[in-house]
Formats: sequence, C-alpha cells, structure tokens
Amino acid sequence: MPTYFMQQGIRYDDLPEEEKEQWDELEWDDQGDIPESVAAQEMNRSLFNEDAVDKVLEQLMTRGQKVAGGDRLGKTIIFAKNQKHADFIQTRFDANYPKEKGSFARTITFKVEYAQSLIDDFSFQDPPKAPHIAISVDMLDTGIDVPEVLNLVFFKPVRSKTKFWQMVGRGTRLSPNVFAPGEDKRFFYVFDVCGNLEFFGNDGGTVEGSTAKPLRQSLFESRLELIAELDNTVSPDDVRKAAETGLQYGDPTTNLSVRQHVVAGLHSEVEAMNVDNFIVRPKRESVEKFKQSEAWISLNPDAMHELQTEVSGLPSEQELGEEEAKRFDLLMLKLQLALLRKSADFEGLRKRLMELAELISDKHAIPQVKAQLELLGEIQTDDWWQDVTVPMLESARRKLRHLIRLIDHHKKQPVYTNFEDIIEEGTEFEMGGVGGANEFALFRQKARSFLREHEDIPAVYKRRMNIQLTTEDIDALEATMVELGSSDVVQQAADEADGLGLFARSLVGLAPEAATNALSEFTAGSTMTANQITFAKLIVERLVEHGIAEPKNFYDPPFTDVAPQGPQGLFSDVELKRLQEVLARVRNSAVVTRN
Repeated sequence: MPTYFMQQGIRYDDLPEEEKEQWDELEWDDQGDIPESVAAQEMNRSLFNEDAVDKVLEQLMTRGQKVAGGDRLGKTIIFAKNQKHADFIQTRFDANYPKEKGSFARTITFKVEYAQSLIDDFSFQDPPKAPHIAISVDMLDTGIDVPEVLNLVFFKPVRSKTKFWQMVGRGTRLSPNVFAPGEDKRFFYVFDVCGNLEFFGNDGGTVEGSTAKPLRQSLFESRLELIAELDNTVSPDDVRKAAETGLQYGDPTTNLSVRQHVVAGLHSEVEAMNVDNFIVRPKRESVEKFKQSEAWISLNPDAMHELQTEVSGLPSEQELGEEEAKRFDLLMLKLQLALLRKSADFEGLRKRLMELAELISDKHAIPQVKAQLELLGEIQTDDWWQDVTVPMLESARRKLRHLIRLIDHHKKQPVYTNFEDIIEEGTEFEMGGVGGANEFALFRQKARSFLREHEDIPAVYKRRMNIQLTTEDIDALEATMVELGSSDVVQQAADEADGLGLFARSLVGLAPEAATNALSEFTAGSTMTANQITFAKLIVERLVEHGIAEPKNFYDPPFTDVAPQGPQGLFSDVELKRLQEVLARVRNSAVVTRN
C-alpha cells in the first residue's frame, strides 16, 4: 500500500491552494527559505506528515489481523525510519486513540528507557499484555521471537535483501490458539508502505485485509435488531413516555424496559466514539447525530439503516468487558431474537445456554458462582424455559456474563472421522433400572442444590472436609437421594460414580482447606520447583471442583500446560507413588465397603 508521498515526495505546485498556504507558513529553516519540493527520501527524515501516518495507521487498524473476537489488533511491529519517525507514529496513534495513550502502541528502540521491559511485555501472551503495537527502529528488525506477531508494517525503505527477509521473519513463528482455543496462526500480513516488495521482485499484488466482523460490531448490530423486534411488541407512545421518564435501574421486567436498557447501552457506546479518530472522522456527521439522546427515542427504518451502515463498525472508547463476556452477550442476544421471532435456532441456543450453566455450576466453590447457583440450576430445568421471556433472559445475561471467564476452556477436543462402517441388524431389549436422560439430569441438579444448601448436615460436612464416611452416612445419603428422585436414577448415579459417596462428592467437591491439607501430605518436607508447585495447585483446584483427582486426569489440560509429558516429567517414581497414595486416601474417604 505505497503512499504517493513515500514514493514521489511532495511538490508545492501539486498542492491545493489551502495547503499551499500552510506550506508557506511553515518554518523550513533559519534563513526563511521555502523549498519548492521535498524529495521522497526526506519523508520521515526531515519532514513528517500527519495525514500520511494517519492513513497508514488507519489501514493497519481496519485491515490488520485481529484477536479477541476481532476487537483488538493482533501483535504488530511497525518498522520506522528513525527515532523521530517512531516517536511521531506513536504521537499520531495516541492522538487518534487517546484512551490507549502510552500503552497500546509504544516506541521500542535502543534510545528508549526500559526497552527490554517493553519487549518482555510485548512478548507476554497469557494473558496478552500491552503494548500490542511495537514501533521499532532497528532494535526489533532481527532476533526478537514473538510468535503472536500477526502484522508487520514496513514504514521505511529497505534495500538489503538479507535485512528484508530477516524483518519478514519476525512474522513467521507459529502460534497455536492465538485467535481462540483451536484457532491457530496460519499466516501473517505485511503492510508495505515504501515499495520494498516491488524492489525485491515480489509481484504478489495486493490483498484485502481482515474481513471477519469484529465482536463489538456484531453486538452493536444484534442490539439494533433486538430494538427493532421489541418495537413490534410495544407502542410508540409508551416508548416516548419511557424516554421522558428516564432509565429505570435494576433488572428489566418488561419488553419496554429491556428496550430502554439496550438503547441506553448503544447510546453510551456512540457517545464514547472519538470524532477526531481517523476511522470515525469520515462518519462524523452520523456519529454526532446519534450522540444526541433525542435521536434514539424513535428509530425508524432510515435511522436503523444509518446506524448499521455508518456507525456500527466504528471504534468506541467504551469498555464492553472481556472477550468471554462479550461472546456470552452475543449468545443471549441471539436467544432473545430467536424467542421473539419464534425461530428454529432457539432450541440449539437454549441447549448451549444450559450447557454453559452446568459448566459454571462446576465452579461452585467460588463465591460469585455460589451466589448464582439457584439461577444456574433453574436454567438447566425444562420448567424455567416453559414461560421464558426476553426480560428473564436479559436478567440472566447480566448475572452470569462475568462468570463465563471461570469456565475451563482446556477441554479435550473430540476427533471426527468419516471412515466407512458397517451396521448389522439390531436386537431390541428393555433396559431396566435406568431413568431417562432428562430425568437423570434433573435429579443430578436437585441433588447438587440440596447438598450445597445443607453443608452443615454431618454426612455432607464429612464429604466436604475429607472425613471418612460410615455405613450410617451412606444409608442417610441414600434415603435423602430417594426423596429427590426415583430409585432407578439413584441406582444409576451410584453405578456411574462407583458409589453414592463419590457421586455426592463430585457434586459438592472438597472444601479448599480440606484439599490443601490432603495434598500437604505429599508436598510437606520437600523443596519443590516452580512447575511442581503449579502442578500441585492444579491438583488442589481439581479436588475443590470435583472432589477427587485421578492419575488419568494429569494427561489432559490444564495439567499438560505445565507438564506436557505428564507428571513423570516433573516428579520421581517415589514421589509419584506417594502422590497416588494421597489421592487414593482422598477417594476412599468417600467410599464405604459394605459387608
């Protein structure tokens, strides 16, 4: 994407009249001489042009590869011409993104104080840290290894073939899961401003940049759709009256109050758009129009079209939360739309929310999750969905969005094949003693809720605190379970978990102090490495969540993130034997062998 100035320089005679006046007013030198032109090689050396830098940054910010659901530019290196050029690029970025000033884009050169600290932050990945754009003069051209780099900007001419390919090499490192779990880096972009690709004979031509719609834009447009659907359920007079009354805080209870909150959120997002930003500036008229609250009272089709085509994709300084929370918001918006439209998509979206509710429930030891266990349990039952409404979904979204980040995303991925198989004639037979899938799921949820609400009962307390159960404890537990479900599903629970004691333990987990004390038998008296300590903490976390930990668990994430080859890579055979003995005692404390 070469710019004219970068290749041809600037000639006074080619400028429009108003820019000629600016040229004449510049202080070119101490003698007051005014040149007739500036050669291309002097660009970004003795003359710095705001518009040229802004246009390059605009291309990068709109067409560069994005992460975080398309809402944040991926790691990027800008190769600047000199220190002043690098500083000028950062100044222009900060002017266009004042909220990110001094953090998102940073100059990293040999002349910058704490340059190595900035490089360490730029290289940090879990979670990614600012800066996300490194503006470099020679320092990052070679040697640095940041696999997450997705974009390179050649903002200087390079005439050494070796140096050119060394700079390109900054993007060639593989990076798994850079976009999301399972979505790896497959290529990177080079934005060439100074004709380097042509100089080295690369005639690959131009390509379109990132076309994936950012998550923020998808949310904006889905909320516009929701407003349009809600307008079909409320009267215009009620909408105007509600606007005069003002926003009512608290959980919405009607479609009208949901509309008010959605409108208020979108209005705030537009208010936070910086009209001096180079991406927002061309749409300034529309943005300033919808910065006015009156423009949102009645959104006719023309207003909706203008918001969708002119405003929805623009950057805003309003924070919408973490990527996981935004993805959950989008799921809930789709659910609300499917409900209003009576769409066939509703069933699949409903099942997805039920799955997420169950995954969140597994983190019951966390206080924030514990506070929402009742809601999480209701979402997993068919009764809650019988009379579900848009306000109910909106209330659930608000209460659960900040909990989504707690879900363990390191689940083992299934393998799908398409090998030809042969299926033989089947034989029908009745299967006794096993409840239906829905019946068992409902029983499991009832049991989980009961046990967590009655942690003071001796039998439940013993399970939580890793105290050996007795025959009487199991008998009392079985009597309780039969109150919650049929004898068939109680038997199914016992069979699947190797006993009701382990079934109950899996629902309530171990208390954190009990899990820590149990593992202290293994860790006490030994000097452990950092990775061994991390591995032990993961075992404690698993005990708190699931009540037991088994050796087979150690060959799946998150354990393999610390020990890719399994625990054998961290511990000796003697240590592993001692660990297995400790975990066996934890398991056996929830098991009673009847004579």
